[in-house]
Amino acid sequence: MNELHPIIYEGLEETIYYEKLANGLEVYIHPKKDFHKTVATFTTKYGSIDNKFSPEGKDYSVQFPDGIAHFLEHKMFECENWDAFHKFAEQGAFVNAFTSFTRTAYTLSATSRIKENLTTLLDFVQEPYFTDETVEKEKGIIEQEIKMYDDNPDWRARFGVLDNLYKSHPVKIDLAGTIPSIQQITKEDLYTCYNTFYHPSNMLLFVIGPVVPEEILRLVRSNQEQKEFPETKKIRRFFPEEGAAVNKSSSVIKLPVPIPKVFIGYKESFPIKQGQEILKYEMSLNVLLELMFGIGSEAYEKMYENGYVDNSFNFEYTHEKNFGFSIIGGNSHSPEDVIKIISETIEKFKKDSINQDDAERVIKKEIGAFLSAINSPQFIANQFTRYRFNDLDLFDVLPILESLTASDLEEVLHVHFSSDSRTTLIVKDK
Repeated sequence: MNELHPIIYEGLEETIYYEKLANGLEVYIHPKKDFHKTVATFTTKYGSIDNKFSPEGKDYSVQFPDGIAHFLEHKMFECENWDAFHKFAEQGAFVNAFTSFTRTAYTLSATSRIKENLTTLLDFVQEPYFTDETVEKEKGIIEQEIKMYDDNPDWRARFGVLDNLYKSHPVKIDLAGTIPSIQQITKEDLYTCYNTFYHPSNMLLFVIGPVVPEEILRLVRSNQEQKEFPETKKIRRFFPEEGAAVNKSSSVIKLPVPIPKVFIGYKESFPIKQGQEILKYEMSLNVLLELMFGIGSEAYEKMYENGYVDNSFNFEYTHEKNFGFSIIGGNSHSPEDVIKIISETIEKFKKDSINQDDAERVIKKEIGAFLSAINSPQFIANQFTRYRFNDLDLFDVLPILESLTASDLEEVLHVHFSSDSRTTLIVKDK
């Protein structure tokens, strides 16, 4: 008989129960008696960048059309004799899904009939049903979605920055693909991708809410034991060689925008550290960005007071196993001034030592934001899975943040913010 394994996080007074089933599915259950609703995510380690791989049972690689992971996510909701959206609605639950660069997640949120809804979540994701007719119909729906994103200046700008940063890595390709690429997708392609990536051994189920772990695991075990899956095989993914240099150092996109936009991107140089060191690197970079450009920073106040930026100004850092990047920017009537101030700020930080008191102030702010975020079941479910897929643990964020020093920040500052890894993008009115 399998037993639940408790993972205890003493600093946060949290306990998560874990079990790996016989078919390879990893199950994590996070009981939270004070939560009103239950959230479950059923996620596969398969995203938009996984477009070249060896299909199940093959010893050669195949290039699949861009956008196929997102297309497959759309198609999963349409089962042979029932519709997943309708069934969840009847059971009083909300269901959603998303495809990112590295994963596809199906999310359930409910306050009642939890076992029924969890069973439905497991069943629809594990019952693929595609026909030539439904695939063709879906192409029209996704074509409209692509056109909608093409008209979104912020979306276009984000992928414009990624296209500048990356020469050949598929992270530069729009998650939904292109209209020509989705036209190439066939029913057979979808089954191949499904059979390769939707095996339980490549998936993770996370459940958080006022639940009894033993009851949930009993239900999941029973559900999985009634289904047959092929033998587990290692997934072979292929990515093009991608050096440290950027694809383009700058570019301009012309779109109908009332206010121009400006973005500065930095590409991560790989390979970087592994395991806990990755988490420390990511936390250091998040703190650095807040320290240099957050509200209250000298650079932000200078740009805001001069009218160079507005409240849209923001920054992000994305890190996965074989790519990473930061993007800084927003709306601006003075794009060149923003680029100048951001560049000067980074160089100033590189030249001078980071003040320990300033570092601690921002670290405390980041700790506060993290403690606030883990009151959200959606945040925990989504981020816990993301970290696990990178062999990391979400709840290690707090002790690592608490351990950061100014010298840790300085080390990351000199590695990430290299002039060779930088690009700029300006969006102007046509």
